[in-house]
Amino acid sequence: MITLRSSKSTKAKKTAIKPVYVLYALLVVSAVLYIITGISLLGAVAFVLVVVILAVEFGSSIKSAGVKKTLLDVGISVAAAVLLFLVLPSILLHTSSPVDVVVSCSMLPTLHRGDIVILHGVGSMQAFLSKHKIPVINVSSAAFNSMLKNMQSEFLEPYAYANHNASEIVPYAESLSGYGLGYYSVPCLYMYSRAGEPDNYYRCIVPESAQQNNLITYSYSIGKEQIPGSIVEAVYTSSINISGIAITENYSNPIIVYRAAPNDYFSGDIIHRLYAAINVNGAYYLLTKGDNNPLLDIEAMNYPVSQNAVVGYVVSDIPVLGYPSLIVRGQIGSVSGCNQTLLH
Repeated sequence: MITLRSSKSTKAKKTAIKPVYVLYALLVVSAVLYIITGISLLGAVAFVLVVVILAVEFGSSIKSAGVKKTLLDVGISVAAAVLLFLVLPSILLHTSSPVDVVVSCSMLPTLHRGDIVILHGVGSMQAFLSKHKIPVINVSSAAFNSMLKNMQSEFLEPYAYANHNASEIVPYAESLSGYGLGYYSVPCLYMYSRAGEPDNYYRCIVPESAQQNNLITYSYSIGKEQIPGSIVEAVYTSSINISGIAITENYSNPIIVYRAAPNDYFSGDIIHRLYAAINVNGAYYLLTKGDNNPLLDIEAMNYPVSQNAVVGYVVSDIPVLGYPSLIVRGQIGSVSGCNQTLLH
């Protein structure tokens, strides 16, 4: 009888589920739920579980193999990971940053928030632009420098909030908290209300007659935008004109990653599609646009992208797997624009 109890006890120990396995299961569940729902609390729980799991595994390794052996194994693993995931990809893909993560919804439906993108270096910008048949407009240094000195006239984001009626446009001013940009008193197209914004939301078309002194002029059209439960009208940039040459959006153009300049409105790594290029005596400046944005980046207060700011172009993407990076960087909250998609 004693032997039988001992056998059952031993068998029970062998089949007992380790606590760390429960933690792994909870991590998977919380991560999946966070990706589905976008609830910040679930993202925070997933991050805490990662830390706890690492601590448990490290402690278990020390008990079984000792501190010296554990530290050696960790060092070898870290070195192998750096070589495998950083050094080799950089060499093979000709860029110092071969991997990036999509943090916004500006490239829907092509790229989604949380996607990992694989980048390849651009190399010679002239050859790159020629290979991908990107429109390149030659501009004199004087004309380009004149634009840079008067960039406020290029920031023509064609929408505004109106307090009472469609003809009342609120001029752009940093002091007017909660208001969008509106430069010209032109008729507005009534849109819809957005959470946290005024009840009356309008988008306005900026007439070309108001852009005659600009290096780049913009033409706008009315299209469709899908929001939860319905499809609404939307104003978007339909084409641009530089030195008499008209250029329209081309969704077969490559998607590039560039590092925003200090004076840009948006910061960090921007993952947007290449729209056109300006050649200033052999120095190239790029115009970009998110597929899900109604405007080019320059209209939304980002300067033309210097060729030196380009990290690479997207050659592949891996859905969802970039979410742990968003969690670690604290970018786990809701992001504006993720509940709407431009219909091309």
